[in-house]
Amino acid sequence: MLVLGIDPGIAITGFGLVQVNPAGDLSVISFGVIDSTAVRTTSSRLVYLYDHLMELISEYQPTHSAVERLFFQRNIKTAMQVGEARGVIQLCLEQMHIPHAEYTPNEVKQAVTSYGNADKSQVQEMVKVLLKLENVPTPDDAADALAVALCHINMLNFKRSLPTEDV
Repeated sequence: MLVLGIDPGIAITGFGLVQVNPAGDLSVISFGVIDSTAVRTTSSRLVYLYDHLMELISEYQPTHSAVERLFFQRNIKTAMQVGEARGVIQLCLEQMHIPHAEYTPNEVKQAVTSYGNADKSQVQEMVKVLLKLENVPTPDDAADALAVALCHINMLNFKRSLPTEDV
């Protein structure tokens, strides 16, 4: 199973690809950012995000994905733009028939650190430990995307552990 985690943003969108082998071992396949800061207009940034995310999906062909849900924004303009980016991301995932889930920042923190109010450095350190990396992944958006992927993997494992009802 290959999980694509996404930390959406209008200027910088983080991504992280985490492979789970049949024994349950995790390995990082790739991580980074889609950086549209050089692009001037919001609509052009959305096209840039679409094009680059579709390239990423085509190259790696993830089987699952998860996107961080916009939970709270003080700046309404920023919140609206991130919402537009999330829409583009969801469009890409739907077009490529990749199942996706959404998690709030607190759900991601809880899944990765066992503490829903963990700070950014605690989450990053646990991403490093859980994925057996030498260093904390950078930039922050990429580390956050890896955390989203780990959250989704934990949720899938939890759902698989539940007993199924016999009909």
